[in-house]
Amino acid sequence: MSKRVSPEEARNKILRYCAYQERAHQEVKNKLYSFGLYSSQVNELISYLITEGFLSEERYAKAFAGGKFRMKKWGRLKIVRELEAKGLTTNCIKIGLREIDQADYTQTLRQLVAKKAAEVTEENPFAKRNKVARYIIQKGYEPELVWHEVKEFLQD
Repeated sequence: MSKRVSPEEARNKILRYCAYQERAHQEVKNKLYSFGLYSSQVNELISYLITEGFLSEERYAKAFAGGKFRMKKWGRLKIVRELEAKGLTTNCIKIGLREIDQADYTQTLRQLVAKKAAEVTEENPFAKRNKVARYIIQKGYEPELVWHEVKEFLQD
């Protein structure tokens, strides 16, 4: 942003930004710096947002993990990688992952295997299994779980 924003205006903007949806601390910091604020002003606003309940990394981790799993069918590994990239603590990430029910996780994995297996036109059973498994592993599912499900579903 080319124009500097007054601290009061920045505060109002960032309150709306955080009220709109859950945000990671790093996202909010970057936004505040884009307003042309100084480090001390940014830290002060971050503290205010946390104290007033506008910013919570635990809430963000829960919303992110639950949302990415339900909407995009991401696996735990991909969710963890993304949360780590956003600078969340290991503890917050663990709390976020609790949003994913194990039964739903297994069911979603099975649905992904069935859907991808139907799409893959490969005749060779080994190549077909490999294509299906690679696709699902790339979505962030644990390789050992994926291979177990693929072998169950695509038996010779």
